[in-house]
Amino acid sequence: MEQNRENRQQVIQEYKAVVEPLLRYLPWLEKNAGRGVSYNYQGQGLSKSSISFPVYDGTLLNFVKEAEATPLMNRNYAYVYTRNRIRNHEDERRLIAAAQLTEWDILEGILSKYVLEGRRKANLWGEAVRESIFVLVLRKMRQIIEYWDRAGK
Repeated sequence: MEQNRENRQQVIQEYKAVVEPLLRYLPWLEKNAGRGVSYNYQGQGLSKSSISFPVYDGTLLNFVKEAEATPLMNRNYAYVYTRNRIRNHEDERRLIAAAQLTEWDILEGILSKYVLEGRRKANLWGEAVRESIFVLVLRKMRQIIEYWDRAGK
């Protein structure tokens, strides 16, 4: 029993060390929830037949870069979506809200989808901000860490 408690506390401390640096972006993400955080570049040299591309806010790019470098990234996030039958934002929100420590992999999977797939699909980072997905995942991770951190003391 004592061994389980110690193992859980070690896991919580590891999660805390990984998530804490990302939490500094939470106020910015909360402030920009529901809003667009990019614009399509229409600068010099683009003709009518050129493909425009989004230009993102620097804070969002820093968040994505930092999140991508953490062990929270699960390259098999598609499996998390399939296994949990996640099909839309409402499914994501429902699972995030219900997540406990034992469902940490779901939180990682949802975060990973938007961070990693956003490298290929330009609109996903903005979508995650607009739909508050990043905010909800970070808040839930913080809530789980705080609960188990207090419970272990």
